[in-house]
Amino acid sequence: MSKLPWLYVVMLRYRIAAMVAMFMLLGAAREGSVELGLRYMWAALALASSYVAATALNDLADEEIDKVNHPRDAGRPLVEGTASRTELLLLHVVASALAVAAAVPLGWHAVALLGVALAISQAYSARPIRLSYRVAGAPFALGVAYVLVPYSLGIVAAGGDLRHALSRLTLALFLLFAARIVLKDFRDREGDARYGKPTLLLRVGKTATCATSLCGLVAGDAVLAAALDPVLVVLLQPFVVAIAVMLRSLWLAEDPHAEQVAIGLGARMGNGLLLCALAWSVVRGSGASTVEAAGLTSLLATAFFLSFVTLAARPHEAVIGYKG
Repeated sequence: MSKLPWLYVVMLRYRIAAMVAMFMLLGAAREGSVELGLRYMWAALALASSYVAATALNDLADEEIDKVNHPRDAGRPLVEGTASRTELLLLHVVASALAVAAAVPLGWHAVALLGVALAISQAYSARPIRLSYRVAGAPFALGVAYVLVPYSLGIVAAGGDLRHALSRLTLALFLLFAARIVLKDFRDREGDARYGKPTLLLRVGKTATCATSLCGLVAGDAVLAAALDPVLVVLLQPFVVAIAVMLRSLWLAEDPHAEQVAIGLGARMGNGLLLCALAWSVVRGSGASTVEAAGLTSLLATAFFLSFVTLAARPHEAVIGYKG
């Protein structure tokens, strides 16, 4: 039991956790002003705990595959030997209970949403369903768990109408997430191939996988244009172009390191797009003018692009990171 807090932190893989948190805050911001309060803290704890429960279960299910794909990854304690299967299973149970308990103060809608997230994690990783082994089912299930549920939980935390979760913005975020999630198979293809795990990459190849991601990106951007303020849409277009450029770099890459650099930089720009959209929503919800919101968003975008250009010019310094 004394190891559980440490395991909780390790299994809360921060890149994906940060993205999921932004989806939640976008849902809250679209309902009005976002103010720090207990409701958001409960929502964040519930969301984080459900994610920890999901990653613990997935690591248990994919232990042999992870030994091939991530032999020296400190973020996978089961493979590294710093945690046992019993400890990881206990973490899954405790984190699941904590997720539901943290949702209780937010009401039954929140409890139901966390129940959906936990059910998806079971269906995704555990037998007999194992959606992670189904080419079409995996991206859809992850999109519901990592986009729709967090966005909806943000609406609940803000005291909004849950019917607003079925919106053009939600669809756009879902499509953009799908464009990103299909690329995770590049990192794991050696172990997936060895143990017969069917993935889009192994089934249809690199060109078709990159094309699928590009289709998701273009479709997501088109829906985004219909969902957001036109000024914000214009400000977000350079991010979309940068992600498309990284997709091309991924397609042309001839070694795994170059592929992971392209995926990592594309994911970084995806997070930048989300953060800029969130910043715009928050300041506009607080009463700022379009000009003021555009100014802040432009500053954030500039910071992201400076980082992007620097890392793209020095790929050997880029942190390879799509962990989820």
